[in-house]
Amino acid sequence: MNPGLKKMGTLHGVSLGPGDPGLITRRAWALLERPDTAWVYPARSTKTPSYAFDIVARAGLVPPDDHQSLLFPMTHDGDKLARAWLRAAEVVWPKLQAGQDVLFLVEGDASTYATFGHLARTLRALAEEEGAELPIEVVAGVNAFTAACATQGLPLCEQDDTVALVPAAYGVSAIDRLLADFDTLVLLKVKPLIGELLDWLERRELLGHASFVERCGAPDEQVADTPEALRALRERKVSYLSLMIVRSPHRVRGERIRGCLKKTSPGVAA
Repeated sequence: MNPGLKKMGTLHGVSLGPGDPGLITRRAWALLERPDTAWVYPARSTKTPSYAFDIVARAGLVPPDDHQSLLFPMTHDGDKLARAWLRAAEVVWPKLQAGQDVLFLVEGDASTYATFGHLARTLRALAEEEGAELPIEVVAGVNAFTAACATQGLPLCEQDDTVALVPAAYGVSAIDRLLADFDTLVLLKVKPLIGELLDWLERRELLGHASFVERCGAPDEQVADTPEALRALRERKVSYLSLMIVRSPHRVRGERIRGCLKKTSPGVAA
């Protein structure tokens, strides 16, 4: 820290879990109860309410007076995203410079496909330009896919199972190739490809091994975990906050090594 600069506030990435306020961790709750912090939270557009803020509102937590949303648009345009991240950082930066701690509220876990990483990198770069060090804390949280497994009473993985965590935007052909190597596929952000995914599940005879969960933990959570319920998804609009868990019952395994034996690699002294 440059001794000539005032001590900066800390940027906290506060994970809130996927939607159930009961899944907010004790650490996150303690930060949210502090009266001296500023809250910011992502919104996809000026007309779309923040899902993260909705979680804390349903928890009964009282926001500080200077809470505000930051726009993180849904686009793959790199230039537009960079401009949005910079605008968001410029809102937060004066608060941190004044020594105030800022809580960035994020649904799920702040380190898993979250907007927090973009904001933190941009703010860290601004701090470096001024020769300052920005304290950052990431508060771990419950992921939507682990909460969804708990809701359905499904193991995410057992013993030596393998798991792939994949944004569905990679496409059905890429997802299909993963079946040979993974016991469980966690498909995130499935809304744009829901029809194609359902066709793929039919072709692969996996409808009986898939679960769809929408807005996990929220009051309007929706689950489809039978072939009939999954097929019915074609008839309605699904939420952006949705995922699919697919178990691959036909994966061919290679040789397994039993136990946890201490082994020495060739050419390396024991």
